[in-house]
Amino acid sequence: MTAHAWSLLTLYSVVLVALAWPLGGLIVRVMEGRFAFGRRIEAPLLRIAGVDPDTETGWLPYALGLLLFNLLGALAVYALQRLQAWLPLNPAGFANVAPDSAFNSAVSFATNTNWQGYSGEQTMSHLTQMLGLAVQNFLSAASGIVVAVALIRGFVRRSADTIGNVWVDLTRAVLWLLLPACVVCALFFASQGVVQSLVGFVDATTLEGATQALPLGPVASQEAIKMLGTNGGGFFNANSAHPFENPSALTNFVQMLAIFLIPAALCSVLGRMVGDRRQGWTLLGAMGVLFVAGAIATTVFEQAGNPLLTSLDVDQAPSALQAGGNMEGKETRFGIADSALFATITTDASSGAVNGMHDSFTPLGGMVPLVNIQLGEVVFGGVGAGLYGMLIFAIFAVFIAGLMIGRTPEYLGKKIEAHEMKMAAIVILVTPLLVLAGTAVAVLADAGRAGIANPGPHGFSEILYALSSAANNNGSAFAGLSANTPFYNTLLGIVMWIGRFAVIVPVLAIAGSLAAKKRIAPGAGTLPTHGLLFGGLLVGVVLLIGLLNYVPALALGPAVEHLMLEGATR
Repeated sequence: MTAHAWSLLTLYSVVLVALAWPLGGLIVRVMEGRFAFGRRIEAPLLRIAGVDPDTETGWLPYALGLLLFNLLGALAVYALQRLQAWLPLNPAGFANVAPDSAFNSAVSFATNTNWQGYSGEQTMSHLTQMLGLAVQNFLSAASGIVVAVALIRGFVRRSADTIGNVWVDLTRAVLWLLLPACVVCALFFASQGVVQSLVGFVDATTLEGATQALPLGPVASQEAIKMLGTNGGGFFNANSAHPFENPSALTNFVQMLAIFLIPAALCSVLGRMVGDRRQGWTLLGAMGVLFVAGAIATTVFEQAGNPLLTSLDVDQAPSALQAGGNMEGKETRFGIADSALFATITTDASSGAVNGMHDSFTPLGGMVPLVNIQLGEVVFGGVGAGLYGMLIFAIFAVFIAGLMIGRTPEYLGKKIEAHEMKMAAIVILVTPLLVLAGTAVAVLADAGRAGIANPGPHGFSEILYALSSAANNNGSAFAGLSANTPFYNTLLGIVMWIGRFAVIVPVLAIAGSLAAKKRIAPGAGTLPTHGLLFGGLLVGVVLLIGLLNYVPALALGPAVEHLMLEGATR
């Protein structure tokens, strides 16, 4: 790695922790209702909606309310797309979106996936972007946050039959966390040159004297929640590689910070709410180790370049093309280090934002983001989703440790018993099942193979990446797969919905079960769940349980492609 790459990674890590830890204190105040001004504003809004803020529910009504809320959101986005030709704020006169594409996009934004099989500036009206996609960016992000908070309450409460009020939690997450943060972030982006306009297209004269129509729109406002909510859906098809979305190295750095900011802060929320901040630091440390390892690996692989273009003699092949590393598919204003770090961050979190084309990464450089997604996006992960995903792995870690020492596993003062382990097993197994079964269907079906632009192992990697991204609610893509077809729109839409809520429901079931239990004092045989020992065990469990299911598929894709390149140099 170059000196720039090391300094960038170090600066990023320091600034992230410096901002995230105090933010965790604010989130606790907001979600526990200790923000007095906020409660005065909430009260009339909740009263109009018919919600009693002092009434809480058990895990099942909480889960059903969340499911209904997100289902209605998906239906609203679908309707906006299907009717946009006849609705206002459509300066470019875009037609209604096709049914299969509208279904895919509606599910995608409702599940915090933001997979985009369409070109935003050529498909969606300003009204659809603002009222449909941007609104769902807030609501889907809030859904992840409230699930994480509900799970923490399960550990904190004693002999309780409730885990909170889903409508109150959603209101607080949107009004007092996401909305204020996005206002600040959007104003900063606009000040740096990110577009914010209701104009459709403007004509510009190129250096050659030709006229080019440039698309504009309300980009800065959507960019803010896209990053802070780990949504990732771009206003433009090129996403954060587009200069109107991400014009400079400074905006690129802030966008990377925004992606991890709330997920990192939620580790602090855990420590504060359970009354032991060491627990939060331990999870943050485990996430940090996995993140730094992935960032270093991606950067090293990309700076090494394509061996086929760097090992041959100049007289035989254009070896100098990648003498400084693999710049293919990357923006020159960012370079390899900034692009590799961005790719690592966006795939560690459930954010589909990209500032380069992952399809153009080297085989091993592209495998690291793919592995990040397949781990379940628990390395900071999406807002809320990363924390509750890592807590599920922590439950597995104490269970494995309990088997080693012959004791009933305990975590944060609660015994982990059969019910919790069954629900945790569902959480861990549902996404690999969706990814591998979905990949098999796509590879076997004629309609699935028809979307492959690159035959061989790279084409297989494109399909594997697409299904991994959909099932784990990431939304990024290798971009070489023609996925805007009825087959892929339908398949990926189904996978996204199941991948989101087949995880959330068992997590809330665990929260309800834990809340009903008494807290037990730690004894002489209790495994400490803070510090280096447990952090190392947690990292090992994440790698072993989260990754082993995918090793054969990875061997058929990026691993084989790398060996083919290496073999071609001999």
